Amino acid sequence: MKRFTVFLSAGEPSGDFLGSQLMKALKGELGENVAFVGVGGPLMAREGLSSLFPIEELSIMGLAEVLPHIWRVRRRIQETVTAIEMLRPDVVVTVDAPGFNFRVGKALKKRLQSIPLVHYVAPSVWAWRPNRAHAVAQFLDHLLVLFPFEPPYFLKEGLATDFVGHPVVELGLDKAKDPSFRARHNIPAEAPVLTLLPGSRRGEISRLLSVFQETVGCLQQKYPDLHVIIPTLPHLKAQILDQLTLSATLVTTTAEKFAAYQESRAALAASGTVSLELAAAGLPMVIAYKLNPITHFLVQRLVKVKYACLINLLLNKEVVAERLQKDCTPAQLAIALEGFLQKEGDRGVETRRDRLVKDLRKAVKMLEAPRQQETPSQCAARLICHQMGISKG
Repeated sequence: MKRFTVFLSAGEPSGDFLGSQLMKALKGELGENVAFVGVGGPLMAREGLSSLFPIEELSIMGLAEVLPHIWRVRRRIQETVTAIEMLRPDVVVTVDAPGFNFRVGKALKKRLQSIPLVHYVAPSVWAWRPNRAHAVAQFLDHLLVLFPFEPPYFLKEGLATDFVGHPVVELGLDKAKDPSFRARHNIPAEAPVLTLLPGSRRGEISRLLSVFQETVGCLQQKYPDLHVIIPTLPHLKAQILDQLTLSATLVTTTAEKFAAYQESRAALAASGTVSLELAAAGLPMVIAYKLNPITHFLVQRLVKVKYACLINLLLNKEVVAERLQKDCTPAQLAIALEGFLQKEGDRGVETRRDRLVKDLRKAVKMLEAPRQQETPSQCAARLICHQMGISKG
């Protein structure tokens, strides 16, 4: 059997996760007959990818944040296109990070039209800049989307688009409890635990961590034994430690993060795909976010959706509390979280928690692959194999 080369390009941690799950599924389809090259992070490296450069260089969000790095990003785009031209892979799969990957895709369309270009994760045309659906249809060959409401936006532009589901449902997050977790981190058995997730970008952490810490201070007035866990990425640990003013347990592995979810009564998280992890874990959450003022001034005039949290978008109602920009204050965040920290069984608490968990499960169910007995990553791998001329049913 021919040996296939797949070029993958992911530009941030969420894409690194999606890319790693896709690599596992492709290996399941093709066995030893596939090689991976491209741009990725530690999870993709674990599956056999040697990255052209660290993806941390691309984890920048917002106009004000991007401008100082624009020449470096342009250089990395050119390096990526040149690498693809030299390697001539059987397929190019770009994963999320449209600011980087779409520029790579446009350049490839001009130079290497014979190589199929698949993009994994749709641009959020339902949220803002709907004209992007037409724009990407001009250079992409196939689009794989994570949410069931996305295909119509692109199909009407003539772009082959398939809903594959979201790989977060593959992880068994609701079964990730580790009986030794509390003992390993010296957390008392009865202490309520709050998970803080201030973001996966340096700018997000700079803006949110201080607010999150003040929120904990408010909560500890009522829950003095409250214990805080902060899951983060290894390259961000030093920044968090430098900003940290309270006692907290930091964890940097995926397994420890998922175990932390199971020990927690609630999470306070930056808006983003982490809300899907928390939903899959069945963990009540409050979503917060603050943009750079310049970026917010521009974005608020473009965004069309009512909600920031993906769970609320899926269900088309606010089941998860959102506290954004001027409402992202310690006092408001503490009020939104307070009820979840009480012991289960206290009057009125169990009903509220159960209602939210039920809604979270409903949202997660919507993210399963369209075919039974197939995971989202397997669905994506099957469609990518088809692009390479391999029929997988």
